[in-house]
Amino acid sequence: MRTRRTLEELGRRVGLSRSAPHERFVAFTGLPPMQYLTHWRIQCGARLLREGSADVAVQVGYESEAAFARAFRRATGLPPETWRRQQASTSHPP
Repeated sequence: MRTRRTLEELGRRVGLSRSAPHERFVAFTGLPPMQYLTHWRIQCGARLLREGSADVAVQVGYESEAAFARAFRRATGLPPETWRRQQASTSHPP
């Protein structure tokens, strides 16, 4: 089972305001938390696509293939299946 944490909850647990964990996260990673999470999920999804895994969207935390496909396309400029085919053709030249 996955656990969701909010910045407000995390801040409260460590005695900080809601903005302090956000500011520290941005200072450490260079990205806001949700942008970092999206980037990480897309990277994990890309790896799974390269490996030929099924149900990639669910494995990286999206509720539907359509939601994953939209996010993947925004991040890479290509739909997941097109990206997967391109990766396969560049890694296995004829």
